Amino acid sequence: MNTQQSYRLSNRMSHMDNSVIRVGDKAIGGGRLAVIAGPCSVESKEQILELAKNVKECGADFLRGGAFKPRSSPYSFQGMKLEGLELLKQAGKETGLPIVTEIMSADMIGRFVEDVDVIQVGARNMQNFELLKELGKTTKPILLKRGLSATVDELLMSAEYIMSEGNSNVILCERGIRTFETYTRNTLDLSAVLAIKKLSHLPVIVDPSHAAGLWWMVEPLAKAAVAVGADGIMIEVHNDPANAKCDGQQSIKPERFKSLMDVLRKDIS
Repeated sequence: MNTQQSYRLSNRMSHMDNSVIRVGDKAIGGGRLAVIAGPCSVESKEQILELAKNVKECGADFLRGGAFKPRSSPYSFQGMKLEGLELLKQAGKETGLPIVTEIMSADMIGRFVEDVDVIQVGARNMQNFELLKELGKTTKPILLKRGLSATVDELLMSAEYIMSEGNSNVILCERGIRTFETYTRNTLDLSAVLAIKKLSHLPVIVDPSHAAGLWWMVEPLAKAAVAVGADGIMIEVHNDPANAKCDGQQSIKPERFKSLMDVLRKDIS
């Protein structure tokens, strides 16, 4: 079977116009660059509230933050879980920013539908098909990240699992793939943005933070993502990266995020 026949609903041939995913008064797709920013993980009430206010002042559209954290080592910080979700929700309410956070298992869907504005499916769960099907039974926007070594076709087929259950509110995210290169955390595949735009009508954003794993690469890679036509960017921002409980080495400080936003402002105004 032609692989494109395996993603009939996300295929551009079935929907020629670019899809726009609306979240309250915000949107991803439609020609305006969407910016999602915040820490890798929620660490405390003070931390997430301060960062939420910081990224809001800089012009971010969405607040990201991990409450449940999938980590390669079982001894690494796993997130504050439900307490972290409550703090993230509070920060979102105080700033008016819609929140984006990662779901780990299908048994949390009810809580996420109630409390989260955009449900993120991380790279490790891109092919968790049972989770994708259950998310497809909701109407919540789903941010689907590309798997560690997934092809563009495989990413689109995962999106199809969600859409085939009735939920067409899917946003795709290029976050780098695993190659033989070890200097960076992953290899950012900007050509995937162009390929997805040709094959699918779904909006696609880029996460340069997870791609590079190095804070000093985030700004130029974000600019490159905008240059190739990404519908949005997802940036990790932390007020004390050196002491972050998760991925501090790839997080930029609020003042650097402001500098990046000042450069991009003409593209998101």
